[in-house]
Amino acid sequence: MPMVDADGCRLNVTVEGRDGGPTLMLSNSLGTTLHMWEPQMAALTKVFRVIRYDRRGHGKSDVGATPYSIERFGRDVLAILDDLNIEKTHWCGLSMGGMVGQWLGANAPDRLDRIILANTTSYYPDPTNWDNRVKLLRESGFEAIADAVMTAWFTSDFREREPQTVVKMRAMLTATPLAGYIACCEALRALDQRALLPTITRPTLVIAGRHDPATNLAAGEFIRSQIPRASLTILDAAHISNVEQPHAFTDAVVGFLTQR
Repeated sequence: MPMVDADGCRLNVTVEGRDGGPTLMLSNSLGTTLHMWEPQMAALTKVFRVIRYDRRGHGKSDVGATPYSIERFGRDVLAILDDLNIEKTHWCGLSMGGMVGQWLGANAPDRLDRIILANTTSYYPDPTNWDNRVKLLRESGFEAIADAVMTAWFTSDFREREPQTVVKMRAMLTATPLAGYIACCEALRALDQRALLPTITRPTLVIAGRHDPATNLAAGEFIRSQIPRASLTILDAAHISNVEQPHAFTDAVVGFLTQR
């Protein structure tokens, strides 16, 4: 696992899969590590050279300097690609990873091939929810929000059916460095990338969860409508759709990235 320096912040990166295959970079949601993609790895590494990384403030990466911004996260990705001598990659980002993908698609289109934006949004009209979350975190830590986050990440059916998976994902959330998580929340409170979407020219697939309360179906439909020739796939899942519907998610990703 190499550590890549991005303007003084060390980022934890893994590269696995098919030597000489097309490159695919995966980008995580808020409060998760690169291990959130484990349900996809067996299939994806047969086809692609897969890059995963922990966003700054998450997992084994440094917290680094704050405040954060979506641009900062995008430049971290470019630093990783430069360090690995990779000119161009496919992109699959979920939630915050999708927000970073929007920035890259608009600002570094020469570095991306096809783009997948999953369970994400381009705009938060009201920062109140983020302000409230930061206040709770500062006062009481992750235990104040962890159960509510799990209800947003997974449907009640999934939580009942796969309790051990939910326990593992909850542990991933609560192990996140608090300072890094808060800095991400503060970066998201003013998110508005709506003007970027029409400038994205790379082939784009939007994946949305039918039951996603965090980045709802309307948010996905809006992104699809604003990016030229983008397509939309809807999965029967809440927010972390790659974990709740792993086979359908993987099929959508591989199908889109390998179509002629």
